[in-house]
Amino acid sequence: MPKGFFNVPKAVNEPVKSYAPNSPEKTAVLAAYRKMWNETIEVPMYIGKEEVRTGNTNNMSAPHDHQHIVGTYHLAEKKHIDQAIVEALEARKKWSQMPWEQRAAIFLKAAELIAGPYRARINAATMIAQSKTIFQAEIDASCELIDFLRFNVEFMTQIYQDQPKSTSDVWNRVEYRPLEGFVYAITPFNFTAIAANLPASAALMGNTVVWKPSDSQVFSAKIIIDVFREAGVPDGVINVVFGDPAMISDTIFNHPDFAGVHYTGSTFVFKEIFKKIGNNIHTYKTYPRIVGETGGKDFIIAHPSANVKQVVANSIRGAFEFQGQKCSAASRAYFPKSLWNAIKEEMGKELASIKMGSPEDFGNFVTAVIHEGSFNKLASFIDQAKKDADAEIIFGGNYDKSKGYFIEPTVIVTTNPKYATMETELFGPVLTIYVYEDAKWSETLKLIDETSEYALTGAVFSQDRYAIVEAANALQNSAGNFYINDKPTGAVVGMQPFGGARASGTNDKAGSAQNLLRWVSPRTIKETFVTPTDYRYPFLGE
Repeated sequence: MPKGFFNVPKAVNEPVKSYAPNSPEKTAVLAAYRKMWNETIEVPMYIGKEEVRTGNTNNMSAPHDHQHIVGTYHLAEKKHIDQAIVEALEARKKWSQMPWEQRAAIFLKAAELIAGPYRARINAATMIAQSKTIFQAEIDASCELIDFLRFNVEFMTQIYQDQPKSTSDVWNRVEYRPLEGFVYAITPFNFTAIAANLPASAALMGNTVVWKPSDSQVFSAKIIIDVFREAGVPDGVINVVFGDPAMISDTIFNHPDFAGVHYTGSTFVFKEIFKKIGNNIHTYKTYPRIVGETGGKDFIIAHPSANVKQVVANSIRGAFEFQGQKCSAASRAYFPKSLWNAIKEEMGKELASIKMGSPEDFGNFVTAVIHEGSFNKLASFIDQAKKDADAEIIFGGNYDKSKGYFIEPTVIVTTNPKYATMETELFGPVLTIYVYEDAKWSETLKLIDETSEYALTGAVFSQDRYAIVEAANALQNSAGNFYINDKPTGAVVGMQPFGGARASGTNDKAGSAQNLLRWVSPRTIKETFVTPTDYRYPFLGE
């Protein structure tokens, strides 16, 4: 048992390495990339202490070279999911009782492993599996993941330190128990850091987990698994399964010990999960925690006082970094008529300088979208925009999937503020612009709020503080993460807790103590030192 009140290392954000020419980190990551590119790995499932190979496998390939196979992974049958649940519940008996500082030590070690010996490998794997440029891989798979692990430990201690008042004769205290049962983590393809954090944050608080990574992220998920195992996560604490998502989810949501879901992905799927849990509510021993971060139709609005170069640079970064495949990516923009010609000219000049291709070439700003389904969806919207009278493609509009799933950064201008690509989440490198009359600034703010079902991120550019205040007030329910004179992407753990409301999720703010509170069930304990021996109160006296 603990024999002290322990202070954890102060959490600090991991510095982003530059990967400049001739830098040691560039040399290391390219060597790791080429080594992994030329190998073929096999990824089993991890259930309890077993590495499970079923013989039923899928291939893993790189989006920027979809014919190149980098490995295979094994798919589950229902019996494997049943076994993962059994192992999670068995592991909970010891894990939930492990002293908190021992759990903290494991995940702090994981952070240091990523910061050091695993950094090049996890970045290279993310470049291969998700076609991220080295900068996008570095800020995700290394820095954000390290930050999640470090800051979550600090947030955990803050939660534990939040205790009620006591008196000389009564000692009140609160235990932050793990949930009763097991947690199901469903993670997306687009962020390696999210893929690790969703199971790890629940596990840190004493829960055991069944984790299903995205099929499109298994290659880099394998590095996460390796890190957790080396860091000392015990068998059965985080069980990793792959396969048919409907079968896996149905098996889990029908189990009485299901205690919570930690999800990042599409809005439609999350709503179906919510519905299924509701339909099964009489099955469960406890009310499950439902935590989800879902879609976005994220906006940029420029006021007539905005700086044109700032608007353009941050629109390009916000819309086209990682091919627009961020929940927070800018996909609709509202520019004033007085600035439009200057914005259009500057944007055309800057977009002409962008190179597209493999992330192995550090000169490329844009690479491939994740898979053929995404490519086909984006291509269909681009083709439709070429036909529609109320839309015009002014930049980009080309695509090619012969070698990789490449979509050119595309800018659509529409005269219809409710045009399809102003409302529909595309999850790709497509930005749609509506040019508004300067005098209709306030009306445009109202239009932004009413256009989308989502409320994840948004940004305002203005040099007029009154306009900034008006926008912040008018759009207070339109974005859970709101940016002033900055792009609507790039939330940093410990600085901008991330999450949105409406159809964008439950807004439980990953990267903050608010999220970790969802994975505990507090128990209040009152201890009386001198217990009364007479039921009578003074008011009963004659």
